[in-house]
Amino acid sequence: MLPKNAVPRLQTVQQHILDRQRTQHPDATGEFSWLLSGITLATKIIADHVRRAGLIDVLGTAGHTNVQGEQVEKLDIIANETIAACLGYRGNVGIMVSEEDDEPRIIKDLDDQARYIVLFDPLDGSSNIDVNVSIGTIFSILQRREDVAAGRVMDHILQPGYQQVAAGYVVYSSSTVMAYTTGDGVHMFTLDPAIGAFRLSREGVTMPESGRIYSMNEAYRRKFPDGIKRYLDWVKSEESGGYTARYIGSLVADFHRTLLKGGVFCYPPTVSAPRGKLRLLYEANPLAFIAEQAGGTATDGRERILDKIPAALHQRTPLVIGSKSEVAKIAEFWQP
Repeated sequence: MLPKNAVPRLQTVQQHILDRQRTQHPDATGEFSWLLSGITLATKIIADHVRRAGLIDVLGTAGHTNVQGEQVEKLDIIANETIAACLGYRGNVGIMVSEEDDEPRIIKDLDDQARYIVLFDPLDGSSNIDVNVSIGTIFSILQRREDVAAGRVMDHILQPGYQQVAAGYVVYSSSTVMAYTTGDGVHMFTLDPAIGAFRLSREGVTMPESGRIYSMNEAYRRKFPDGIKRYLDWVKSEESGGYTARYIGSLVADFHRTLLKGGVFCYPPTVSAPRGKLRLLYEANPLAFIAEQAGGTATDGRERILDKIPAALHQRTPLVIGSKSEVAKIAEFWQP
């Protein structure tokens, strides 16, 4: 028997997009499928490097830090430049924003032909590369604002998450899996190495309404807000009915499990990072879009993630994301 949401036919991600455009968006030009093909090409190249990481010279640090103040891994650089190269010649991408870059990359002036802005974390969880733990790529796609002059670059980039036209992630693990949404549900694809293509494996993914798994780095407990400490006491108590702790340390991997199994992922503010640690534009926003499209929710403890108005390129945010009832439970304890 096929598992729930399994799709027995062979359909690639590009075929899936084109089919949905024909049935739901008959006036679409095909530009988005052309853009997404650049992302899938890049992630297939990255997946190949990840798979052979112990055999080729991609392990270890590059010897410097990025704009985030984090050590840059060799594979960070490869992933960043691979995505930039694969998107740079698509013609419909005007601006690229990466976690690894200080400033946006202006590919060409924003106009009707180059209307898309792609924001991405090229290799999430890169500190896990050397120990063979799941890592991933996260991306968000915006369109240029019609009411803003083309030269006002930051005004085009600093859009709230609800204005995303698409978002997705790829997790590199026992298999390479891509999930994406364009606002009509979440669809999942698995890279088939036999044919070198992402094949549709789950359509219309739904996050469980609840799930007894919580994911949080409890090593920072002493620095958490008091409400989060109370929540952690509750999930360990008999009153909660019993929860399981699961924390991988790669946002993509932790979210992927939460999307499929339900539960909650929480990265609250800390004493040393009162504004949170995760990046709003290319980590929290795309995953929040996916979560909501799958029936889940995402908040920073005060407001919906997708309603936050960005003020800076690398702005950070707290993040609570997952099943609606589990996010609500954290909110009961934590009232910032």
